[in-house]
Amino acid sequence: MEVKRIASLGAGVQSSVMVLLAKHGEIPMFDCAIFADTGGESKATMDYLDWLEGEVPFPVYRVMHKDGLTKAIERAASGEATRCDNPPFYTETNGEGAILKRVCTLGYKIAPIKKLVRELFGLKPRQRATKDMMCYQSIGISLDEIQRMNESRDKWIEFHYPLVDLRMRRGDCLEWMKRHGYPEPPRSACVYCPYHDDRMWRKIKTTDPDGWDEAVRIDKLIRNGVGTTTSKLYLHKSLQPLDEVDLSSDVDRGQLTFMDECSGNCFV
Repeated sequence: MEVKRIASLGAGVQSSVMVLLAKHGEIPMFDCAIFADTGGESKATMDYLDWLEGEVPFPVYRVMHKDGLTKAIERAASGEATRCDNPPFYTETNGEGAILKRVCTLGYKIAPIKKLVRELFGLKPRQRATKDMMCYQSIGISLDEIQRMNESRDKWIEFHYPLVDLRMRRGDCLEWMKRHGYPEPPRSACVYCPYHDDRMWRKIKTTDPDGWDEAVRIDKLIRNGVGTTTSKLYLHKSLQPLDEVDLSSDVDRGQLTFMDECSGNCFV
C-alpha cells in the first residue's frame, strides 16, 4: 500500500507547531507539508513561511488556485468575471446587515491542497484513487477549536488532528514554541478577511501599513458588488468604508479598564 503523511500548513500558530512537533519526533514524521496561498496573506506570514520551510526536514509545497483569490475578486468586481468564490463580505438586506456565504476556503484552500495530494499519488484529473492508496492528512486544529474538526469525504484520505490528540490548546502551542526558542508566528489570514474583529483591524492598521492599504483597496473595490452580487459590499460589519470605521478601543476613548477601577483589595 502507498501511504503518505501530509500536513496542511497555514503558517499560523497551530499548524506551525504541528510541523515542528514532527521535526522533534513528538508526532510521526510527515512526507511533506502543503501551504495554500490565496494571494491575500500578509508579508509577515509569507516571511514566516520562508523561515519555517528552512526549519523542517521535509518539503513544503506552495499551491495556488489559478492566480489567487485577490485576482479573482478584482475580476469579479470589474465585471470581467460573473462569479467569484468570495469571502464572507458584509452587505445590507432589508435595511439590516447580512453576510455572504463563505466560499473562499473551499476554493482557495481546501481544493488546491487536495489537487496536489492527488498529484503526489500520481492521479490524473477525474482518475479515482485505488484501495492501495492512503493519505493521512494532519490538520492544525487545537483542543480549543475542537468544533472545527470534521471527517474526510474521501475514503482514501483520513484526517488527523495531532494537537487534539496531545490535548494542546493554542496557549500550549505558544508555550511550546517559547520553550524551544522558536519565534511566534503572525496570525495567518488574508489581510482583507471580513472575519477580522476590531482588535485585528487595529493591529493591521498600526503594524502592517501595506496590508492595511490592501484591505482598504479591496474594500473600495467590492463596494458595488462582485460577480452576480450587485448589492453594496463591505469588509467591516458596520457597513462603513473600512478607512472610515472608528477602530479605537475603550482605552483609546478614555474609558477605565477593570484594573483602573479595582482597588486591589478584592483578591479576585
